[in-house]
Amino acid sequence: MGTLYVVGTPIGNLEDMTFRAIRILQTVDTIAAEDTRHTGKLLQHFQIKTPQISYHQHNRQQRLPELLNQLTTGKTIALVTDAGMPSISDPGYELVQAAIEAGILVIPIPGATAGITALSASGLPTDRFVFEGFLPASGQERQQRLEVLAAESRTLIFYESPYRLQQTLQDFATIFSPSRQIVLARELTKLHEQFWRGTIEDAIAYYTDHEPKGEFTLVLAGAPAEIPVLSEAALKAELSQLINQGLSRSQAARQLSHLTNLPRRQLYQMALSLTEIP
Repeated sequence: MGTLYVVGTPIGNLEDMTFRAIRILQTVDTIAAEDTRHTGKLLQHFQIKTPQISYHQHNRQQRLPELLNQLTTGKTIALVTDAGMPSISDPGYELVQAAIEAGILVIPIPGATAGITALSASGLPTDRFVFEGFLPASGQERQQRLEVLAAESRTLIFYESPYRLQQTLQDFATIFSPSRQIVLARELTKLHEQFWRGTIEDAIAYYTDHEPKGEFTLVLAGAPAEIPVLSEAALKAELSQLINQGLSRSQAARQLSHLTNLPRRQLYQMALSLTEIP
């Protein structure tokens, strides 16, 4: 059995190419490339002479058996896309899946990825996030996808072309709220790299006056957590329960303040008014 290497390539700046990626591309038998002309320029820059074969979304069904046959007969293949990590919003998933099912060793060679690159410098929460990639272009499927994400509290990452950017921002404003924070990163790692930060509403205004250029990565703040609205009786009941658990009135007020966003002093006065603790 051979080996399938999933090789990350630069998303713009060629200096982001890793030494390991260069070595793998130099030593495999074949490079399966999304666009052989595009990858050819990369190979020429690093003086890599390994032969290429095209593998993209329009020919993957025909190419899959051929590539699997090479792998099962002991050949090594490096899978690359035009930029970034293969199979992340790019061709590759089916080949990786088929290789695993055939018992072929699959080894990732990590590289740059636009989504993580943008997230790391976005200034939005990075501890929990959802990668959505490209949304459906239009229609009911697109609407349904956005509605599912409306209550998502994790940071959201999307890819978008300059031609659909305004429509996507308008859809975000309708589904998510015009005041939601968003970061638009374009031309990442390239000469004209830009991060724009603000609300969805302000982004619509900005890109009405400035023509969108380059590929965009959109990093959108998650939905704000809903703060429960409790009656005075319910608040007193919660305070009583906390005090019964061993907290002082002051501690109970402080903890409930964090949960409800109500002033701690107000809750403390309410706790003092409790004459009977069940």
